[in-house]
Amino acid sequence: MIFLSDISIQHGSQVVFDKASFQILENQRIGIVGPNGAGKTTVMRLIVGEEKPDSGEVNRLKRAVVGYFSQEVGDMRGRSALSEVMAVAQDVIALGEEIKSLEAAMGEPCSEEEMAAILERYGDALNEFEHRGGYDLEARAQSVLTGLGIGPGEYHRPVETFSGGWKMRIALARILTLHPDVLLLDEPTNHLDLESILWLEQWLSSTFKGALAMTSHDREFMNRVVTSIAEVADRTITMYSGNYDFYERERAVRREQLIASHRRQQEMVAKDEEFIARFKARASHASQVQSRVKKLEKIDRIELPGEQRRVKFEFATPPRSGDDVVDFRQLGKIWQDEHGDKSVFGGASGLIRRGEKVAVVGVNGAGKSTFLKVVAAQTAPTEGTMTTGANVHIGYFSQHALEILNPDKTVFETLYETLHEASIGSVRSLCGAFLFQGDEADKKIRALSGGERSRVVLATLLAKPLNFLILDEPTNHLDMTSREILLEALQAFEGTVLIVSHDRHFLRSLVTRVFEIDHGEMRVWEGGYDYYLERLIPADPRTPRPVSP
Repeated sequence: MIFLSDISIQHGSQVVFDKASFQILENQRIGIVGPNGAGKTTVMRLIVGEEKPDSGEVNRLKRAVVGYFSQEVGDMRGRSALSEVMAVAQDVIALGEEIKSLEAAMGEPCSEEEMAAILERYGDALNEFEHRGGYDLEARAQSVLTGLGIGPGEYHRPVETFSGGWKMRIALARILTLHPDVLLLDEPTNHLDLESILWLEQWLSSTFKGALAMTSHDREFMNRVVTSIAEVADRTITMYSGNYDFYERERAVRREQLIASHRRQQEMVAKDEEFIARFKARASHASQVQSRVKKLEKIDRIELPGEQRRVKFEFATPPRSGDDVVDFRQLGKIWQDEHGDKSVFGGASGLIRRGEKVAVVGVNGAGKSTFLKVVAAQTAPTEGTMTTGANVHIGYFSQHALEILNPDKTVFETLYETLHEASIGSVRSLCGAFLFQGDEADKKIRALSGGERSRVVLATLLAKPLNFLILDEPTNHLDMTSREILLEALQAFEGTVLIVSHDRHFLRSLVTRVFEIDHGEMRVWEGGYDYYLERLIPADPRTPRPVSP
């Protein structure tokens, strides 16, 4: 359906692709992976025509409808949420109007030739209308909006009144409602809560019948949805059959085989070069020397792809806190705005003990971030009591923390100022541990992406003598490599962690208890994240959920 052949493209001095090829076949489910900046989004922009290759061809079936969801939602205003979603299918709506006109025309007197033309067009229009899902367009739009967390009560709410994160959901709903033949999704799970992620997972797996190509930093989502992986790296695109876990294993095997082949070739080249050097001055060996020279000239040299070097950094053991880190009883928070008082959560009681790693979960808007702010003493509770234990040193991370970085400082300067007693070598090692290696450590904060800024803030927290980390969505904007680095650091962290994240693989690998905020109340689950999911999340994430004992 989509064919990219011998694509070459260069952005400034960076060669993104050099004669790379890629195809999306009917019903194929592809995950596009690779380091940041390798060209994953460029692949999608090439397919939809937002970018042109310097050389090579991009071909797609003429009648194939392509839906593309990117992180740029554009300006939304002047419509309700439902109308905004349905507007994506204006051509389908127009087709429906044409069908009505043709039906009216068939009731009017006309010649046989005219009637034959009308009937032919009517048949074509009906087939296209049915193929594009025209008969259930509105019902489909409503179903998708509800699945993404925007219920019937908000269908007719003006789209401009939604926050940026909710507008992203509306933009995603537009593309899903389009019913395309090929669906391109660039980080679709950003800004989604767990229930919406589960719904999208189910929708893509069972409802959507077209071809899919997507990027995602959510490992579990990728594993459950895709059946093949396209790795974008080293100016080319390499295909792997299987999900993300299979790709990781297969990639390691292929790399070992490539290294072995490279070593054998280097040994052979070295022998030939030694022979040429020894006998090039002897007339008796002239023909043999020339034969080996030509052989070396024709050889297809094996190049080893670059691999990101991981730097190990030993984080200091945090000071020991008291056994009871935070004890809260009947805790609640009420925000006040122009519409009056709004209760965010209430009646929350629990105890966080030293060394525990606790997840706070719940739908968007449930009050998770507010609860973390209260525990971190960033805002005072409206009701209840909270006692922080002895010798507890808190480190708090939120997306707001990214805004207080000095844009004129470099990564190295930022970390060095925070850890002013550390040696330059230690700070360089810390930079490397969070993927700021070599010249990357000298980049200005203003030049960093959101994910890179997150890594800077997380590095400062993990290197400080803190024993209680409160982390609000630390995995947002982080690619899979960065998430694994953070996960390993938190697994080794000897202090206490309270975390909000929608990354199931991350939580499953880290937490030992779960606090769930649901309809303003808190439930405490004495077990890991798998224990919580098994007992709480039903097969259909939109069905009523049981009350825990």
